[in-house]
Amino acid sequence: MPGNDYPVDGLPTPDPSYDPERVVEIQLESLAANDTPSENAGTKTAYNFASPANRRSTGPLERFVRMVEGQQYAPMIDHVEATAGPVERDGPQATQTVTLTGPDDRTVTYEFGLSKQTGGELQGCWLTDRVVVQ
Repeated sequence: MPGNDYPVDGLPTPDPSYDPERVVEIQLESLAANDTPSENAGTKTAYNFASPANRRSTGPLERFVRMVEGQQYAPMIDHVEATAGPVERDGPQATQTVTLTGPDDRTVTYEFGLSKQTGGELQGCWLTDRVVVQ
């Protein structure tokens, strides 16, 4: 099912030991230093943590990168500050609100929606289903 662009090698990938808060934290840390260790590594890490349904609607990788570089998500790239709210869990679903200050001092609040995968090679992993502006 996943295309040959997933997962992106050499970057963090999902693990069943990660709780939803850690999954969001890994993505935010990577996006804060987006071009480390390579160009768009942060965006590619976020792609690695996107759920299969999310990747079906936002992928392939090149399209996902363009989407994150767009106006709605651009403050995530190389953001200078992140303030995360508590994770709200409801069984296999979780949400977390995060307020980011982008490199241009623009502040945007996003809600990460995650789900725990119930089958396939990613069973037991929390992955991002959506990120919406609040």
